[in-house]
Amino acid sequence: MFGTIFNTMMIIIGSIVGSIFKKGIKDEYHNIIMQSMGLVAMGLGINALVQHLPSSKYPVLFIVSLAVGGLLGQRLNLESKFNALVNKYSKGNLAEGLSTAILLFCIGTLSILGPVEAALKGDYTYLLANGMLDGITSIVLASTFGIGIAIAGIVLFIWQGSIYLIAILMENSINNDLLNEMTIVGGILILASGLSILGIKKCNTLNLLPSLVIPPIVFLIIHLAHL
Repeated sequence: MFGTIFNTMMIIIGSIVGSIFKKGIKDEYHNIIMQSMGLVAMGLGINALVQHLPSSKYPVLFIVSLAVGGLLGQRLNLESKFNALVNKYSKGNLAEGLSTAILLFCIGTLSILGPVEAALKGDYTYLLANGMLDGITSIVLASTFGIGIAIAGIVLFIWQGSIYLIAILMENSINNDLLNEMTIVGGILILASGLSILGIKKCNTLNLLPSLVIPPIVFLIIHLAHL
């Protein structure tokens, strides 16, 4: 868990540093930073798709995942509940920034593969590299959205910690194809987040979040069918 703790601390420290910068940054600089983060999110999302979609053995799964996950998220109304909760305790557009931060920090390839590598091989390279990247990203995000971005660090700790524990419990069942499908879906969610930040198209990204649960369920069904 050392790598995950390091990753979490980098986000919290970066958020503190960024929030200090926020007080001295003019609106026009805030706007250009937001545009930058929107472009970064889109770039990361497109990169995930370009890298992983061609190697998918289930090219329709990400479509089914987004459709079913989106319907479930809309039914649960996750976006509105999340925004209401965040806006209750904060001012401005922290909800948008925090949802973007959670996606950027948690749905990257390094953030998914890192805990698996740490659990199965004791290799923290991915997590340490991810921590450095997330630290820089959190500075930029917090300089725009405020100290509330640090909350994403707690979410990341739970996310990576869960993957770490699952990897230990399912050491012989972890499938690279599953990680690939989850990265594809995650890439689309990050891309959608970038579109929202840039104001190109408002996407209810959080309502699509349950899409990440669909690939593991499908792979579990396939695994059970072959028993």
